[in-house]
Amino acid sequence: MSRKHTAEARYYRDSFCKTREEKKGERLGDQWHKRIVQALSGERSFRKQTTLISGISFCSGAKAKGETMRLLTKASQGLNALQKSPSLGGSRQFWGWLNAVFNKVDYERIKAVGPDRAASEWLLRCGAKVRFQGFDRWQHDYNALPTGPLGKYKIQAINAMESCIMYRGFDHLDGLEHLEEMKFNRCIYIEDTCMERLSQIENLQASLRRVELVSCGNVTDKGVIALHRLRNLERLFLSDLPGIKETEKTVERLQAALPKLTIELDLL
Repeated sequence: MSRKHTAEARYYRDSFCKTREEKKGERLGDQWHKRIVQALSGERSFRKQTTLISGISFCSGAKAKGETMRLLTKASQGLNALQKSPSLGGSRQFWGWLNAVFNKVDYERIKAVGPDRAASEWLLRCGAKVRFQGFDRWQHDYNALPTGPLGKYKIQAINAMESCIMYRGFDHLDGLEHLEEMKFNRCIYIEDTCMERLSQIENLQASLRRVELVSCGNVTDKGVIALHRLRNLERLFLSDLPGIKETEKTVERLQAALPKLTIELDLL
């Protein structure tokens, strides 16, 4: 990396750390969202991109943590759009790295705020939505997550449509005791290992009632069959899953293990 590029990355990092104490709220998030998107949409190498984001991510201090998360949440919305741009087709390695960062599990955070709050932060950070027990509205804005006593808000449903959740982040689900519904729709990182991990979580084996798998190309018969461990599963919707090759056998195995399960198919 040239001195010019190193200095440029340092400028973005130091400017953010300097202004985070002076500027708060949405204006700061908007400002840095634009700067990051502009920086990443240019002709930058993978190393330059990671240096820029890493510099911002490592700003220290309690106040910086909140602003950094606000920045990353807003920036991720733009990054998801940029990821689909033909001009950035060569940056797949960078997107995989960035999404892995969003999925990193902070076990200290889980202890501090409780599993439901920590899982909500992870899911919204990755572009998913959550619905809390006793509420009809889906929560999708990270900055609008409700606050209250520890453990007040329990996740009842998750909609991971077009999110970047991946196996690495599934430890966030271990402590959820009230989760009844999960929807996976066009999730490019969801694969058989995710379904196996999901079905091994004791709390979810008891609580999950409904699961949807739609347009998740990396899920095969093996992953679907693994769901038989969810002993209270009532409804399973499967659609546009090219990885499923033996539909009849897969359905038979699930029905044998879960006689009360209703399976809805929309497979070609």
